[in-house]
Amino acid sequence: MTRLLIIAAIGIIAYRWITGRWPWQKRISARAQAVFNARKTLGVNANASKSDIIAAHKRLVAMVHPDRGGSSSQVHEANDARDLLFEELPGDRDPS
Repeated sequence: MTRLLIIAAIGIIAYRWITGRWPWQKRISARAQAVFNARKTLGVNANASKSDIIAAHKRLVAMVHPDRGGSSSQVHEANDARDLLFEELPGDRDPS
């Protein structure tokens, strides 16, 4: 029984070393992670409307604008987050 536990532990550690995650961790796509980070950046929840996203974007840009001590990279990050969340909104997709 002890041998089996040691073999299982070595197998789990090898899996972690090879894949970079534990076997019981949920696999998240890069797109889902980017959307999560965009929501976190703008401070909106998962069911935010287009007007909520716009308002959060305006607040963030007002804080990180270069004229207010921020940087242009922070403004670009806010714009990218807004654009990504706009793409994720249901019903706003182009049929073509």
